[in-house]
Amino acid sequence: MADGEDIQPLVCDNGTGMVKAGFAGDDAPRAVFPSIVGRPRHTGVMVGMGQKDAYVGDEAQSKRGILTLKYPIEHGIVSNWDDMEKIWHHTFYNELRVAPEEHPVLLTEAPLNPKANREKMTQIMFETFNAPAMYVAIQAVLSLYASGRTTGIVLDSAEREIVRDIKEKLAYVALDYEQELETAKSSSSVEKSYELPDGQVITIGAERFRCPEVLFQPSLIGMEAPGIHETTYNSIMKCDVDIRKDLYGNIVLSGGTTISKGEYDESGPSIVHRKCF
Repeated sequence: MADGEDIQPLVCDNGTGMVKAGFAGDDAPRAVFPSIVGRPRHTGVMVGMGQKDAYVGDEAQSKRGILTLKYPIEHGIVSNWDDMEKIWHHTFYNELRVAPEEHPVLLTEAPLNPKANREKMTQIMFETFNAPAMYVAIQAVLSLYASGRTTGIVLDSAEREIVRDIKEKLAYVALDYEQELETAKSSSSVEKSYELPDGQVITIGAERFRCPEVLFQPSLIGMEAPGIHETTYNSIMKCDVDIRKDLYGNIVLSGGTTISKGEYDESGPSIVHRKCF
């Protein structure tokens, strides 16, 4: 085992759609892969190919045609501990190629993660992976720190696999939703093609901006809930009057669904300001 000064803590951010892992002090994660575990749909379908009981991350995604894929994390909360343990094992031994018993571990959790889940995370780290020390931090707080702030409000919105890919390639937030809707009705200028994993090609039109708009207008899909701008405002109004000004000036968007074009690009500030205020 190396000297204490040479031992870097491991950081593992377990998101609903993606796992980000690396070493404390690095500028970026060493490993980023889907938070999925796949198992063969039929026994013996991969004879002669070294079939395994389970596949994790990119390998599971590449074999999706013959696997049943599952997400062990739902809305930021671990729902399948056996699969979650497989993801952690893959993270430590295959992605980072380290012995977890030689490194302190920092894990992340959702703000409303039940205490029992935190205890289970701790149990697995100590009893299964023999970590010498571990800490569980709230993802939103870490997002705030990563943006160089210690005071602020974080809007965290997660993602999933195929929808994530479509969203990153095609989706955008409309500067003027009603005007964009009229444009989509009168012409095909907003239409784009997307090839699904099975080879089927679909055409996506107004959905490119209608889907992100649901974040601001949940009523578009029949949900009686406030939009993210109202949720952010309501959250700030529940805080002490003294810190509201700081919160308004430090709103951080976090999570895969907040990276739609038009939120953080050159048009982003005006769009977010228009939607929120």
